[in-house]
Amino acid sequence: MGKSVKEFSEFFKQLGAADVSHSNNTYLAHAVGVYRDLKSWSCTEEVCDAGMFHSVYGTELFQKFTLPLERRDEVRALIGERAESLAYINCALLRTSLDHSVEQNATSYLIKDRFKEQEVELSLEDFNDLCTIHLCDWLEQIVRGDNWDRRREAFKLMAGRLGGIAEESYNRVYAQEPAKKIENN
Repeated sequence: MGKSVKEFSEFFKQLGAADVSHSNNTYLAHAVGVYRDLKSWSCTEEVCDAGMFHSVYGTELFQKFTLPLERRDEVRALIGERAESLAYINCALLRTSLDHSVEQNATSYLIKDRFKEQEVELSLEDFNDLCTIHLCDWLEQIVRGDNWDRRREAFKLMAGRLGGIAEESYNRVYAQEPAKKIENN
């Protein structure tokens, strides 16, 4: 698409979403962080753009800002068909369906869409790109939070599946995990 992070940021500001609280930061700062991390992972422009918009329609957990699905055309016009589709899938998916599918080795994958209440079939390429966006999203925010054990095995499997910079990033980020406190009774 050739759009810039500045144009994307302006879109979020116009929506009133830029300063919404997200993971001990702002929604915009988190979205830009995911975008830049995906760029540093040498992801395609489509994947990076999808990463910027990875939670624009809200997710199972993030509901502080949700662009109505009726406005998907606006996002599609801004970032392109495939990037918007990846962003939508990341917002729509039930995390348990992704976690279950990440262990499979197939040519297509079924993900449960919580908006449509049906399964959606993804190609291997789309599934791996979704895993990339999803993992990068988590790694960008985990250090600011205190939820290291949330879906740990699923994220580890995604990192191993993707290999390379994704796995290196997972290992680097999780190496920052604070030592667990042991309570004496």
